[in-house]
Amino acid sequence: MRFIIHPFPAPKSQPDPASQEVLDTHKSRLAVFVENEKKCPSDVYEKTSGQLQLKRARPEHYKKEVIYLGRKNKHYRKSLHDQAYDTLTGMQCFGSSKRQAILEGTEKGKIFSFNTFRSYWKHIRYFLKWMEANHPECTTLSKAKKYVKEWLEHREQQTDEDGNPRYSAWTMHLSTSALCKLFQISDNDPARYHAPTRKRESIRRSRLNTARDRHFSETNNQELIAFCRGTGLRRAGLQSIRGRDLYSSEQIADEISKIEKTPLDKRTETDRKWLTILRDTLVFDDPRPQYYVLVTEKGGRTRLAPIIGEATEQIVRRFRETAPNDRVWQSVHSGADIHGYRADYAKSVYKMYARPYEELEKMHDNRDVLIGRKSQAGQRYDRQALLKASKALGHNREHIVSSNYIRGL
Repeated sequence: MRFIIHPFPAPKSQPDPASQEVLDTHKSRLAVFVENEKKCPSDVYEKTSGQLQLKRARPEHYKKEVIYLGRKNKHYRKSLHDQAYDTLTGMQCFGSSKRQAILEGTEKGKIFSFNTFRSYWKHIRYFLKWMEANHPECTTLSKAKKYVKEWLEHREQQTDEDGNPRYSAWTMHLSTSALCKLFQISDNDPARYHAPTRKRESIRRSRLNTARDRHFSETNNQELIAFCRGTGLRRAGLQSIRGRDLYSSEQIADEISKIEKTPLDKRTETDRKWLTILRDTLVFDDPRPQYYVLVTEKGGRTRLAPIIGEATEQIVRRFRETAPNDRVWQSVHSGADIHGYRADYAKSVYKMYARPYEELEKMHDNRDVLIGRKSQAGQRYDRQALLKASKALGHNREHIVSSNYIRGL
């Protein structure tokens, strides 16, 4: 049996390869291959009487190194930061179907969205920084797991200058999810930390004036505001839509008819998905919007968002004046309260389709009316209108609209 040393280029001013200095300096791992008769421009050693002897030398411009399998520095260990990063990146399944993984029961230990990965890693770094300051003796993830609950409780107890919690319940839930994903802590684990309950009255986003609002002029950005309130897009959607993404109701009807004429056994997966997106627009009837925006946003979900309101013609004109492959908005002001305009859009869609409140007060069937609880106690919502507003926003849950978007009816 012959052992062939994989060659590594060496510096021109390399000292004697046989010296101990080289063995200490070059700590590269060597790939060792076992071959029978194949020729190779490497040093070939032949094992005789239990010892390796040089049989054929490789060119001089390659450094010579003794056979060594594994890492030379046996005291080397990955830092806690590297261990956490390697573990989290090993969970990446970008582009895979989360829904399919849930159906198959294989979603544990997987991250399907880059934004989720980025958010989780951000909060995990906060934990690692705290570990470095408070428990520097802990050098492995297995030992760090027991400090997760301690850090989350410490984080929950922090307050701002006014004595209010520094981190909202939503932030605490995100931190909890990130660390539970990293350490694979199950929901029924007795040592699991339970984040505070998220309450509607505690929501601060787009509810209060912030320092950033002072740097945004509504007068100079009237077209952007009208566009947001007419389409309900998220910031990522505004930055991604192009001139070709405008669809009329007639185009949608033609697309549906074209796919439905194709036999079921000849339809591709793309045809089936596209048909589902097209049919979702049929819920917007009486009145039916004339134009829609094709957009792919959160979670990779694609939808046709109806264009509504008095600015419809202005929005359509901007699309038509934009080249098919050009962005409709080259830049979106960072100070714009996009989420707030999205809430205005949701409220407008709901009012378009909601039945009169006096009529809702006489209804007692839960299939027609959603009755609010807690801070919304006594408030009645039209379920059909909520469903349409949810579809327009890219959600599939009506209570998300009633609790997070619609306010001040």
